[in-house]
Amino acid sequence: MTFCLGIKVKEGLVAIADTRITAGNEVYSNKKISIHEVQKHSLFIMTAGLRSVRDKAVTYFNQAIEKEEASYDFMFEAATAFGNMLKKVASEDRDSLEKEGYHFNLHALVGGQMSQDKEHKLFLIFPEGNWIEINEGLNYQIIGNSNYGKPLLNRNLTAETSLKDALKMGFLSFDATQVSSNDVDYPIDVVVYEKNSFHAKEIRLSKEDMQSISDDWNIALRNSLEGIDEKWMENLISFSPKPA
Repeated sequence: MTFCLGIKVKEGLVAIADTRITAGNEVYSNKKISIHEVQKHSLFIMTAGLRSVRDKAVTYFNQAIEKEEASYDFMFEAATAFGNMLKKVASEDRDSLEKEGYHFNLHALVGGQMSQDKEHKLFLIFPEGNWIEINEGLNYQIIGNSNYGKPLLNRNLTAETSLKDALKMGFLSFDATQVSSNDVDYPIDVVVYEKNSFHAKEIRLSKEDMQSISDDWNIALRNSLEGIDEKWMENLISFSPKPA
């Protein structure tokens, strides 16, 4: 399992991916997000699924950019191109993988802005190579372990959310998943794309880097719980009078 989150707001894009890889009884760390430069325009690819499928599809995509000098005027063209690479890998490897008991299940989030795009774009690509665009009807997508990180985003994230607040919510979404699941863990890779910058910025953060933020959030949650009205409980729980 994994945690990969892509967020789109009017000010830009946020992408957060954990690095835990589980292969049988082995657990190790590896990147799940990569930044690609296409004619001086940045896009990122973030994946959840079989590592061998991911590495091969990304290699084919890079080859198309570098050796075939492929360029994309629009982000949907880049998303379609990566989807085609997934189809190519499927045609080469699906049968042999399934014979060995592996399910061909790679999902990807692709985001960025090409020269002719009026705004940044975010796409969810399915194992079959088809895609949907993430827009104001949803604003975000999680691939991998999505059980714990959605509530905060569903309650608070809108297209008007600032990029800074979107990044905060994105981290807290990861934090909720990390403390609730053993298969998602630090370090995390974070990519931020600001609208019309055509350049994505990336940073890696460790648990030590973010521990104080996680602790502050825990305190804020406890304080919020104490502030919730309790009158509706009176017929269920006996309340002791509070000391003067």
